[in-house]
Order: sequence, then structure tokens, then C-alpha cells
Amino acid sequence: METIMLILQVAVLLGAIFLGVRLGGIGIGFAGGIGVVVLTLILGMKVGNIPWDVILIIMSVIAAISAMQLAGGLDYLVQIAERILRSNPKYINYLAPTVTYCLTLFAGTGHTAFSMIPVIVEVAKEQNIKPSAPLSIAVVASQIAITASPVSAAVVYMTGVLEDLGWSYPMLLGIWIVTTYVACMITAFLVSKFSNLDLSKDAIYQERLKAGLIKAPTGALNLEIKPGAKLSVLIFLIGVLCVVFYATTISDVVRKPMLDYVNMLIAEGSSLTSLAEFVKSYIDPIRLPRDSAIMSFMLSIATLIVVFCKIDTSKIFEQSVFKSGMVACVCVLGVAWLGDTFVAGYKQDIQDIAGDLAKRIPALVAVAFFFASMLLYSQAATAKAIVPTIIAALSISAMPDGSVAPNSYILVASFAAVSALFVLPTYPTLLGAVQMDDTGTTRIGKYVFNHAFLVPGVLAIALSVTLGFIVSSLV
Repeated sequence: METIMLILQVAVLLGAIFLGVRLGGIGIGFAGGIGVVVLTLILGMKVGNIPWDVILIIMSVIAAISAMQLAGGLDYLVQIAERILRSNPKYINYLAPTVTYCLTLFAGTGHTAFSMIPVIVEVAKEQNIKPSAPLSIAVVASQIAITASPVSAAVVYMTGVLEDLGWSYPMLLGIWIVTTYVACMITAFLVSKFSNLDLSKDAIYQERLKAGLIKAPTGALNLEIKPGAKLSVLIFLIGVLCVVFYATTISDVVRKPMLDYVNMLIAEGSSLTSLAEFVKSYIDPIRLPRDSAIMSFMLSIATLIVVFCKIDTSKIFEQSVFKSGMVACVCVLGVAWLGDTFVAGYKQDIQDIAGDLAKRIPALVAVAFFFASMLLYSQAATAKAIVPTIIAALSISAMPDGSVAPNSYILVASFAAVSALFVLPTYPTLLGAVQMDDTGTTRIGKYVFNHAFLVPGVLAIALSVTLGFIVSSLV
């Protein structure tokens, strides 16, 4: 009976996800809700947790970016990025993922890559390079960069978990930024080296060319930059730096020595006593936890952009980033809730299996992250659903002396694998790349999984994880 129930529950889980994929876009979030209803009310499972913190962080970050977009900030960034791409067009396979990676690192969301897709297509066509090559790497880089962005919900969650296990916030950012970016560049090299990049020899391109479906390259984009564009980017950049600075100061590795030092100044009654007491009042106890800091800082950034760039708040919801971000929130709500409901029902079984496998082959944690993110559709939601199970399975716990906990490096190294959102060809930026490439080289095959993003994506994640194990084990 238990086996039959398990089969039915797995069928509902996969069926809801398949239905969501068929519906496309926000539909995957809608279908997640149906899955929760069936699993709980019909198949008797206990309802899982909704990842409210993930959703709220995404909403606040998207709100700030949407305000910047309305002020013209994104157009300004696109203009800068286009100059970079056109300055060395033959290196587009390296520059395109670098640009999208940096945009995501800066903004905390991969949806910023949308604005770069038309530029990448244009420059690639001008160089007789198949747009599928730079586009596939660029889209994958924009997703993997989520696991290195200081303002992404996934990094906020993981740093919170790993700090309790002895890892410092600056150290984690350093490891993830270096390993993921280097992995993307190695992937770009491999794609450039072993792919046929000659656009003129692509059969589908030739067919579309004869049919008159290919637009001639239009040259550099003449975007009209609004008066407040540069200021909005500056405000956002300062806000991100404030987030990093604050998150660093409340990190135990920084906070504890700082607290010892200010206590010493207070005890000695030095001339800096007043300043020391002021600093202490902010770090002991921590007034604003990291999650709340990200949300409040992002909303503050949005407020400053509205005030100083004089934008109309009633138009913010019309921005493309706002729309795509809210779609992402609904998708996380439905799919992550569905996934957590199923995982929670078999938590002990999953812990036993995962613990046994991970102890023998640590890299299998990355495999678990990879396949879970395919289904949960979110880096942060995947981390929240899987990490507690892995910690329990490997018996990872904080050390009394505050040193790095044994086996915790496995989580650090494997984190990039939560970015396998490209496997199912349903992610917005992936679909956007397919639709905007009029050459037809960026396409989804008839078997669904044989699309342009699969090989570069798997390569980039495998390399990120491999480099992560090397660097984190040394640290």
C-alpha cells in the first residue's frame, strides 16, 4: 500500500510539473498549486512550507530594478554593454557571458539578461557567428551568477546557513564569484573551440534567409538615455555595496573581533568610547538580520530612485523586469511549495539515502541540487528544500570553537548546481533567446531536451562544482 501511495504521489509531483511546462511561463506556478491540493487533500500528505523569505527578497530586488529601469538605468547599462561587445566583436563568445554574468551579479536576478539578447544576436550576425553560441553561454552565465550575487535570495539563504558552520560571508562570496565566473569562461572556450560557429553554413539559417525571415544587422542601438539614468544606476550600485558592507559587518567572522575591540575601548575609557558604544549598539545584538536588510535596503534604493530621478511610480508595474519578476514569484510559490510538500513527506528516507551516497561520493550532493533545481525552478527554493536535508544526512553541525564544520565544504562546492533551470526549456530568458534569434540557430529540438543551452549549461555547472571542491577544500 505504501509503495502504491508513493507511486501516486510521485506521479502527481511530476504530472503537475509537466502540466506547468506545457502551460509555459507563469503556468508552472499555477500547476504547482494543483499539485499541492492533490497531494494534501486527496493523497493525505502534510502541506509543506511556503518559501516566503525567498519570494519577498525577489519582490524587493525586482521592485528596485524596475524603478531603475523606469529611470532609464537599464538602457544605460545596455548601452555600456553594447560598447563592450562591439569593441571586440570577435570575442563575443567570452564578452556576452561576461556581461550577463556581471549584470546578474549586480542586480541579483537573471532577468536583466533579457535586455542583452538582441544586442548579442546583432553582433553575432555581423561577425558571421551563430548567435546560438554566445546566447547559450550568456543565458547560462546569467543563471549561474545568481549563486554568486550578494543580493540574490539564494546567496542570502546559503550564507546564513554556512556562517553558522564557520564560513565567513566575504570568503563565500569570493569562492562563488571566482569559481562560477572561471567556469563560465572555460565553457566559452570549449564551445568556441569545438563548435561549428560559421553562421553561413547553417542549413536552417539559409532556409530562413531565402524566405526573407532574417533581419539585416541594424548596427549600434541608438537608445535614448533619460536624464536620471546614470543617477539611478549610481544609487543602485551604492545600495548593493551597502548590502555587501552591512552583511559583512554582521558576519560572525567580522562581528566578533569587532565586538571584542569595541568592548576593549569601552573598558579602557578611551577617547573613542562614544564611537565604540555607538558601533556596539548596532552589532550587539544585530538589529536587522540579513534577510530583512536585503529587503529594506532594496526598498530604500527604490525610494531614492523615485525621489531623485523623479519617476512616476504608477508606471513601475509596466516595466518588463517587474512583470518577469512577479512571474518568477508565482512560479517559486507554486513549484517550491509543491516540492517542499513532497520532500517533507519523505524527509527521513531522503536523508538516509542522501547521507549514505554523499558520504561515499560527496559530488552527488551537486547531482541532487542539479535535478532538484530542474523541478523547483528556483535557485533559492532548491537550496531551502535540499540543504537542511543534506546537513542532517551528513550530520554537519557547528563547531564549538567556531571553526569550519567538517564536510560543510561539500555544500559550498556544490551550491552552483542549483542553477540547472535551463534543462527544461521553459525559463523566460531561455525562451526569449530562442524567440529573438531570427537566424534559427538557437532552437529547441523535437525531443525537448536537445536544445542549445543543455551542453553549455551542464559544462558550466560541472566546472563550477569541480572548481568549488578544489577551492573550498583548500580553504
